[in-house]
Amino acid sequence: MTNDERRAIEADCGRLIRLYANLADAGEWARVAGLYTDDGRFARPSRPGEFVTGREAILASFTARPARPQRHMVGNIVVDVVDGHHATAFSVMLLFTGEVPAEGGLAVRDATGPLVGSYTDRLVRTADGWRFAERVGGLDFRP
Repeated sequence: MTNDERRAIEADCGRLIRLYANLADAGEWARVAGLYTDDGRFARPSRPGEFVTGREAILASFTARPARPQRHMVGNIVVDVVDGHHATAFSVMLLFTGEVPAEGGLAVRDATGPLVGSYTDRLVRTADGWRFAERVGGLDFRP
């Protein structure tokens, strides 16, 4: 593998991680679930040992939660390329959540936040591009 090929994979996988955060914040759960392989596994940062397996089950787990205003900040993304079809990644996230006031307007930020955590990912190249085979979240501090 050339350095350019490795950098292209790192860039594609980093984009996947950032796109995930943006789609989650927009509540576009079908598109979020579409970023997983058919048999992908996901563990929420608040429940790192409890996996939801399969794209359909992942979608159901997201849509079962009540809607809320949220914003993920993702950084410190490091992608390690295993080969042309496999990579691993680590990223740090901040999650701000809130509630929409009855009178409308900007959401009011949850006073206990943000949540600070990380994701460890296994990524695979599919016919549709890079996807999450496994995404495991974890929290670094108690709320």
